[in-house]
Amino acid sequence: MDLILHATTKYLSGQHDVLGGAVVAKRDDDFFQRIRTLQSAGGAVPSPFECWLVLRGISTLFCRMVVHCENAGKVVEFLSKHPAVEAVHYPGLKNRPGNDIAVRQMARPGGMLSFQVRGGKERAIAVAGKLKLFTRATSLGGPQSLIDHRCSIEPPDSRTPANLLRVSVGLEHPDDLIADLEQALA
Repeated sequence: MDLILHATTKYLSGQHDVLGGAVVAKRDDDFFQRIRTLQSAGGAVPSPFECWLVLRGISTLFCRMVVHCENAGKVVEFLSKHPAVEAVHYPGLKNRPGNDIAVRQMARPGGMLSFQVRGGKERAIAVAGKLKLFTRATSLGGPQSLIDHRCSIEPPDSRTPANLLRVSVGLEHPDDLIADLEQALA
């Protein structure tokens, strides 16, 4: 059975105003019918308005993704050269493990990145706390740039580095995002 899961909450709606998802199946067989029964019985059915909001977002998805990706690339370039940054994780970085696969599979490397701050967990939390333009939140795919300290919200046995910050780059001007990161990392 081939299934594809989409979080319509994220990039598809693009405005952080929908909570939902979609399951797409290759075949309408017994297995998929069981999924549909669970969906209906559990009440996991979006309202017409929520569906309209997702369709509205899809109409601008391509344009938004171009800007998300361009902005993320500029932020990554800045962070990669900053002395207070230990490492940057982004599929579009050349000479990084997996870049060859990313280049083959992606037209653009996306608007999500993470970076590790020199100085450990407390320093990473301090950097996130100093940001003015980025909102501290755990989500992605909306017009506003978000940042979160993953280790703080994951279970104690998480393998996420304690100094890692995850960023969803939004649609703000990249110079403004970089200036905000610069002042927070100073």
